[in-house]
Amino acid sequence: MLYFMRKHAGTWMIKALLFAIVVVFIFWGVGSWTSREAGVVATVNGEPISQEAYRNSYNRLLEQVRQSLGANLNDELLKSLNLPTQALDQLIDRALLKQAAARMKLEVSDAQVNQTIQSIPIFQQGGSFSLRRYDAFLLQQRMTKTAFEEDIRQSLLVRELERLITGSVKVSGIEAEELYKWNNSTVKIEFVPIDAERYKAVSVSKEEIAQFFERRKESYRTEPEIQVRYLRFNPDAFTGQITVTEPEVRDYYDTHMDRFVIPKTVEARHILIRLPADAPPEAVEKARTKIEDILKMAREGKDFAALAQQYSEDEGTKPQGGALGAFPKESMVQPFGDVAFSLQPGQISEPVRTRFGLHLIKVEKVNEGRTRSFEEAQAEIRSQLVHERARSLAYDEADAAYDAASGANDLAAAAAARKIDVHTTDFFTRSAAMKGVAQGAKFTEAAFQLAPGEVSEIQDFGDGYYLLQLAESRPARIPELPTIEASVKRDLVKEKQGEMARRDAQALLADVKGGIGLEQAAKKLGLSRRTSGFFKRSEPIPDFGNEPEVNRIAFELSERQPLPPEPVQTAKGYCVLRFAERKAPAMEGFDRERSQIMERLLQQKKSKSWEVWMSQLRNSSQIDRNKDFARS
Repeated sequence: MLYFMRKHAGTWMIKALLFAIVVVFIFWGVGSWTSREAGVVATVNGEPISQEAYRNSYNRLLEQVRQSLGANLNDELLKSLNLPTQALDQLIDRALLKQAAARMKLEVSDAQVNQTIQSIPIFQQGGSFSLRRYDAFLLQQRMTKTAFEEDIRQSLLVRELERLITGSVKVSGIEAEELYKWNNSTVKIEFVPIDAERYKAVSVSKEEIAQFFERRKESYRTEPEIQVRYLRFNPDAFTGQITVTEPEVRDYYDTHMDRFVIPKTVEARHILIRLPADAPPEAVEKARTKIEDILKMAREGKDFAALAQQYSEDEGTKPQGGALGAFPKESMVQPFGDVAFSLQPGQISEPVRTRFGLHLIKVEKVNEGRTRSFEEAQAEIRSQLVHERARSLAYDEADAAYDAASGANDLAAAAAARKIDVHTTDFFTRSAAMKGVAQGAKFTEAAFQLAPGEVSEIQDFGDGYYLLQLAESRPARIPELPTIEASVKRDLVKEKQGEMARRDAQALLADVKGGIGLEQAAKKLGLSRRTSGFFKRSEPIPDFGNEPEVNRIAFELSERQPLPPEPVQTAKGYCVLRFAERKAPAMEGFDRERSQIMERLLQQKKSKSWEVWMSQLRNSSQIDRNKDFARS
């Protein structure tokens, strides 16, 4: 198991990320599991999945991808992600998990749902739950309280399922030690890099260029392009029309006083000795002994900041002597926050256990909470009211222009009637964020959703409201060779250079395997042998740089097998390498990293355990997909 996890470390990271995305999907949901809209795209053990749920799932997933990739998203990448299948798979997993929770008789109380909702940071204001923020969120998401709270209930059930399925997973000290050695062992190599660009005298004929283009023409296919007309309604242009009176500012202050509360904060330092939540008793005792020794030194007068720099295992604050800055109570994990806010300036706490480990806390300053006075807040309020009303006027103007333009699909005529400037873009592709717009990627996304001549609904791109109209489109196409001949020629020359580098690398490796020294074989080609310093698997190669494939091959070599079977392709050409020396890591660092390594291994094994359980759940269930679901 450990070997497999090491070998596929990158895969594990990806799967852990995907699992996190699935959890977010389950948490935010696509509406209640109990919805039963007409039309079915799949059934899970007899439970239908509706077309409406599928469309919502797909749109939500598409929006997540767009937000993550922005201008890097193009048609080819979008197609490769296969979002229709992913969206349906997520819905199927939701149904399977709901059914599994029901079979296990797992339940979540209303109190648990309410507590979870009230703890979500975006619903809090001044450290307390804000019903106004909660209602505003639901309105923005177009969700009812019933549907949202049902999604929260189901997400809590999933978390309980995960706890039950992965709760028995353990990690041994031997596994942690083996992984530490694997991560921290080092190797030194001799190597001869062969840069493809060293081959300057490369000539190509017209016929070769044409043949190369014919063979590779698909790689020169352009992206679809569009040109867009648009109107922009900038709120800043409307601020001169707005007057805000002092009674209005006072009324806003009185009705939104919670916005002007400055919460109590403390400024503190801490020392952390990491300890997994499920650490065995002997590990807990060892950590407690260590932190109590540090506490004794602190109370004997040793500088707390210096002790933190020497002993703390919180790498984020260690260089600053454990300084956390000023923080409100709610921002810290419990019971850390409770203890910190119970101390007076200069006091040092007893050891505090959290899910991260054992802490010592020293409070340096207490900043009492207060409410900003009207005099302090009035300029800010006035500015906010002007901004809000200017946005409202800009939206009203955009709405009137939309009404005038949408009926006849004539943005230019509507703009002329209202004496508004019409802007026209150059042609652009889906992968290009529109320049000159605050949220250029969103502009591009909205533009590519338009049908020919269609006027968009009002769009908010951060720097005002926009109306867009698709003016012209150009489909993806393969250009004629004469228009891109120079580019094709460069690519052909580069390919030939790579072939020449590969042939020389193969000849060099053959010489070395035949008994010629690496340095002597390199000189035959006018090259030089280099020797790296020691490097880890995760590090760039000294005197060579970041070459992951060379790095990987280097750690597969040994005294018994000092040469690879083939030259290794690199970013610039090829490389012939030979094993020189390997070093095992010093084990002093293992004690410092033991808890972090065990925690990382534990999460990897839990992720694998959950994945296996989900696979078994799918295999033992009756899942029927509508073959035409992707077109629903």
